[in-house]
Amino acid sequence: MRIALFGPPGAGKGTQAQRLVDRHGLTHISTGEIIRAAIKADSPLGREVKTYANAGKLVPDAVVWKLAKQAIADVGHDDFILDGYPRTVQQAKWLTEFLDEHAAELDAFVSLVVPDDVIVDRLSQRRTHKETGENYHLEFDPPPDDVDPAMIIQRPDDRPEAIRRRLEVYKNETQPVEDYYRRRSTLVEIDGVGTFAEVEARINQVLEAAA
Repeated sequence: MRIALFGPPGAGKGTQAQRLVDRHGLTHISTGEIIRAAIKADSPLGREVKTYANAGKLVPDAVVWKLAKQAIADVGHDDFILDGYPRTVQQAKWLTEFLDEHAAELDAFVSLVVPDDVIVDRLSQRRTHKETGENYHLEFDPPPDDVDPAMIIQRPDDRPEAIRRRLEVYKNETQPVEDYYRRRSTLVEIDGVGTFAEVEARINQVLEAAA
């Protein structure tokens, strides 16, 4: 099974990706994680990525693609779920060409649909441990009592005004990827509002039908 999970920040991609991993035995390929892993491993690509990070610049599409392509190849081009990739139409085209070369096209491009107001509410309640980087949610997953409250912070990009700016960027720059997969009849839109279990059930129903 080959899946890409898509949606705006705060749609629940990471949570649902992990649930799909547990249920279907897939490998979770998150571009954020593979970028951090490459930097930590101090690989040639990792050092290249680090130069952009240190300069406060976005990692170019072509460099992210090299990392994503290697991660997909490492799992034999199968049984994976992409989280956060592709994010541009150019990345989507590269992915299609690469998978076609290995007769391994995507089974589904799953887009989680969540209204902006729900996203803002979700992310504005997120808090982060400033040393460990672990995320919490004030309503659904608050920090444990033994965690020093002084270590729990709200990231600047989790404030409502910043979230709305991020959503605008998403709509303008990333959402066109949906149109690309819609034309390829691979796009599946899933209602991302509800409990984790409810959203997971909707996704699994679609995946079982695709299989």
